Amino acid sequence: MHTHRDLTGVLLGTLFGLGARLILMRSDYRQYPAYPHGRIVHIALGLIAAALGSVAVPSLYHKNYTAITFLSLAAQQFREVRNMERTTLNAIDKMELVPRGAAYIEGIAVAFEGRNYLAIFAALITSMTSIIFPWWTGLAAGFLSLLVVFRFMRGKTIRHIADVQTAPIRFDGHNMYVGDVYLMNVGLKENREIIEKRGIGIVITPKNGNARVTIANLGQRQAILYDVSTRLGVYRDTGEPLLIPLGKLALDTGQLALVTLPREYDPRMAIAAVESVPLLEAAVRMPVEANRQGEGRADHG
Repeated sequence: MHTHRDLTGVLLGTLFGLGARLILMRSDYRQYPAYPHGRIVHIALGLIAAALGSVAVPSLYHKNYTAITFLSLAAQQFREVRNMERTTLNAIDKMELVPRGAAYIEGIAVAFEGRNYLAIFAALITSMTSIIFPWWTGLAAGFLSLLVVFRFMRGKTIRHIADVQTAPIRFDGHNMYVGDVYLMNVGLKENREIIEKRGIGIVITPKNGNARVTIANLGQRQAILYDVSTRLGVYRDTGEPLLIPLGKLALDTGQLALVTLPREYDPRMAIAAVESVPLLEAAVRMPVEANRQGEGRADHG
């Protein structure tokens, strides 16, 4: 009876753990992980994570504490997954006309590592519930764990912290402005004509002090430029530094002005692309909360 219950728990745990990993894996406009080989790698790792999480429960239930060793080895392997993703994306980034940037790459690498841990979590909860209680409660726990996993999948984006709108691109002599924000000096008349014809100006206005610091982060700016260029294309080739998408901060207002030269001229799509850029964990700052917590505290030392 116990053997049957253990097997049921392991099978259900592995099934829901793998399901959690499949839910978290999507190839979107960034085309990463690539199809099919990149997906095969991550599906295999997700299956291993789910199996480890589900097998750990009956092992510990029967006082076989060596299962902890397997979980620690799994954690080490998934840290190697993070390093693998970082190395791969850094190599790919050198071939991009508009690079992702180090902060974006680190965020993606951390996400791939964390998603394997979520697969272990789903498998662990499902397996434990199936073994301790009737098997149908394990099904309920498995679906509940998938809801938790789905919640972790949906992070915040630029639209949550800032207002995005288009702004006219204008030239004052050789100086280029987006709205009232100065971006750079464009010396060649040919480049100015291309920018005036094909360029889209965008202004990102932060909603509060925390958002102002976040969008000022260089890694977050580069992520915005990369996502917009990936979704709309970029009108440039190598050796043309003045045609690369650019972002510049207005120091007095905290606004971030962008200029991009897309292959497809669609200002509404450009706004949607900026609004859907994920907030990078390395870029998020909360100085307002920190200052509020620090009010009234005496200095020590």
